[in-house]
Amino acid sequence: MESFDLGELMPGLPEELGLECMTRLPYTAHRVASRVCRRWRELLESKAFYYHRKKHGYTHKVACLVQAINGSSTSTESPPSPAAEGKLGNSPSFGITAFDSVNQTWERLDPVPKYPNGLPLFCQLASCEGKLVVMGGWDPASYDPVTDVFVYDFTSRRWNQGKDMPSKRSFFAIGAIGSRVYVAGGHDESKNALKTAWAYDLDRDEWTELAQLNQERDECEGVVIGDRFWVVSGYGTDGQGSFEGNAEVYEPGSDSGSGGWRRVEEVWEAGRCPRSCVGAGKDGKLVNWGELEAGVRVGACGVMLGSGRVLLTGSEYQGAPQGFYLGEGQNGKAARISVPEEFSGFVQSGCCVEI
Repeated sequence: MESFDLGELMPGLPEELGLECMTRLPYTAHRVASRVCRRWRELLESKAFYYHRKKHGYTHKVACLVQAINGSSTSTESPPSPAAEGKLGNSPSFGITAFDSVNQTWERLDPVPKYPNGLPLFCQLASCEGKLVVMGGWDPASYDPVTDVFVYDFTSRRWNQGKDMPSKRSFFAIGAIGSRVYVAGGHDESKNALKTAWAYDLDRDEWTELAQLNQERDECEGVVIGDRFWVVSGYGTDGQGSFEGNAEVYEPGSDSGSGGWRRVEEVWEAGRCPRSCVGAGKDGKLVNWGELEAGVRVGACGVMLGSGRVLLTGSEYQGAPQGFYLGEGQNGKAARISVPEEFSGFVQSGCCVEI
């Protein structure tokens, strides 16, 4: 049994049976259950209980999406590309949508209190120990880069603000392993491509600088395969738009010196933007989600949901409505799914949260 103090969870029941009942509670009931008593709240919010549920197969994988809110301008079409920086004009507002692929349910999370009218544009998502982490992006009113970090707790259904990112960066790679979120590359306020990398520790709410990438990588994409963080493609300051066909791989625990990153050649199509469309197939190799289904060739975004399943979103052609598909990995077929009108907006990015 995991090392947490149970006490009497349910009067008249042995501790082990009370724990079994709490473990089987669906995550959707955690908010209400946490209000029953202090002991239940402490248990449901504890890290040890999360890993206990995960060990016994009672966690639940949900796709969290940065999605244009219907009713805002051009909500079903792709917003301006990063190349249009400074020329955004009338951009749609974005919120966080959670999709449960097992129960086929959709919901919109409450807005981040600091940004009640829409998330920072081009913000990035990651998931740590059942929590959703939102980082960076551009202020939706001024389009200035922000360093904000927000953490959503699905038990309390509340947002908390974390320690700001060490510096402003846009279009960086992001990925999470264990309790740490890794960020690398992107560009600074002067549009200089970056090769710096940092790790955010969710438990300690602190940042640690990592070894630098071997080269600058603006508009790169992050993906986690096993216990390795991949930074895919990107380009240097002097080569804007000339996307590389290589990647760099970081293995946690190798933080010292330049040896922390290993370069891998010919893993991506040179010249193709990797943003939001890089995933891992059943064989562990990188795949382009936009090539798996004709209906998502433009603005493709994929969220891996485990067991080879992936949620695919995108359009068949520029200006076409968003399509939503559930696929079965690199070689499986993708089936189109129906989506309520309020959740049919453009999906900018997403990640899987195991709650």
